[in-house]
Amino acid sequence: MLATWTPDQELNQVRLRSGSDMRRKLKWYDLVALGVGGMLGVGVFVTTGPVALHHSGSSVFISYIIAGISALLSSFCYTEFSVQVPVAGGAFSYLRLTFGEFVGYFAGANILMEYVLSNAAVARNFTEYLSYAFGKNDSNVWRVEVHELPKDYNMLDFPAVAIVLLLTLCLCHSTKESSILNLIMTVFHVIFFGFIIVSGFYNGSAENLVSPKGLAPFGVRGVLDGAAIVYFSYIGYDSASTMAEEIKNPSKSLPIGIIGSVLITTVIYCLMALSLCAMVPYNQISEKASFSGAFLKIGWNWASNLVGGGASLGIVASLLVAMLGQARYLCVLGRARLVPSWLAKVHPSTGTPLNATLFLGLCTASIALFTELDIIVEMVSIGTLLVFYLVANALIYRRYAIISHAPPLMTLLFLFLLSATSLGFSISWKFKQQWWGLPLFGGFMFTITGFFQYTVPYLPQPDWSVPFMPWPAAISIFLNIFLMTTLKVLSFQRFAIWSCLITIFYVLYGVHSTYQAEETEMGANEPGTNILQSKVELQVL
Repeated sequence: MLATWTPDQELNQVRLRSGSDMRRKLKWYDLVALGVGGMLGVGVFVTTGPVALHHSGSSVFISYIIAGISALLSSFCYTEFSVQVPVAGGAFSYLRLTFGEFVGYFAGANILMEYVLSNAAVARNFTEYLSYAFGKNDSNVWRVEVHELPKDYNMLDFPAVAIVLLLTLCLCHSTKESSILNLIMTVFHVIFFGFIIVSGFYNGSAENLVSPKGLAPFGVRGVLDGAAIVYFSYIGYDSASTMAEEIKNPSKSLPIGIIGSVLITTVIYCLMALSLCAMVPYNQISEKASFSGAFLKIGWNWASNLVGGGASLGIVASLLVAMLGQARYLCVLGRARLVPSWLAKVHPSTGTPLNATLFLGLCTASIALFTELDIIVEMVSIGTLLVFYLVANALIYRRYAIISHAPPLMTLLFLFLLSATSLGFSISWKFKQQWWGLPLFGGFMFTITGFFQYTVPYLPQPDWSVPFMPWPAAISIFLNIFLMTTLKVLSFQRFAIWSCLITIFYVLYGVHSTYQAEETEMGANEPGTNILQSKVELQVL
């Protein structure tokens, strides 16, 4: 469980298990388009309306800013890792290099869960907006109700299944062609967003932003609760980091692609949220297909149909990118033999992880057929926040303990104290207990971070690295913990069940399969060698 890999092993030995290599055809602008396309459709069209209606009111744009700052700091961490280890595994590979196999597997399994569930939810949202595009103002008009099934699972969505399967076949064919398709849709999408923003501000009024109960009718807590939910909107940039094996000049393209896409998306999110709340007061926003509903309320029926069609295309773009990323995650888990190895195979003629793409496409389509969006948004957010929290911890540990060859005890103690004080601050805020805990925990966090920066040195990196360390990663750790504590208890209960299931799978299958893979490779390369002399580098913490 504590076995770690070196970057050289991850880049060469493990990657060879896929047979053929993925083809390096993408450039920095492909990566920006993939990141922007992956995030935009999810955030604006899925979460903005419900969060404004139930949590943040007109200040939903502030929720997006808070979530965007947290996502930007996390994207710094991802970028440094992806430049140093340009493989398709994303958070799984980064954490396996740093904290060992089990932590990497746990993060990879959670990222996969997020991708599959969020893609299924977004596919169902595609059906809702498509109905508005054709002038049908009922979001369930193309769904089939089955009374024998339980509530929230009884509206069968066949258009959602069709779009998922169609995109799965497209992704099986070629990554470059899929990227070109996404680039075209993203350019159109940004122009289309410009139309919504300009139209929203033209027809809206500042009075709608502050009526009926002010800019933040649910208070500061509502804004922060909303920030935790809209964080769901930022998981697309993680897809960009999984394309590291298919990018030309990764050290230049990855920082531009990952960080640039987060910044562009955050600005568009804020403008879109403001335009929506300017058109109609927050308490009149439709929970389903919010933007189309807003244009209907101001009497622009033709614009409602246009928005429905444009939103549908935006959702297709975000689905395309997310499904691209989820297959690469599963492929790398297959390379590590944590899941069956046939999922790691790369097709020699197309250069794509064919088996992983087909398997996850079928899983996504199956869930999209039954499950309502409300069931899974918060569960997706908690998984995303946890993985980003782990990556920020891993960056600090790797920078100060592994690369700098410093004793790990000080770094581990700092990470423990930082997490504990962040949790103390967050709990004091959530339960409104012991007001003095906020300045106490906040001051302690600031002090220990400054003390750690002053006392523990690190070696400068030749490639791109996060500036002003350890502050960006430390703030990312705090924000991820804080936003997690704003979620409902039910989200933690569902997440705990999922965590138990993936841990059981690892204990019964994954750990044995990876050991046997190592034993087989050693037997092939060094006959007669004792299997205890593993190629895996063990770090004794």
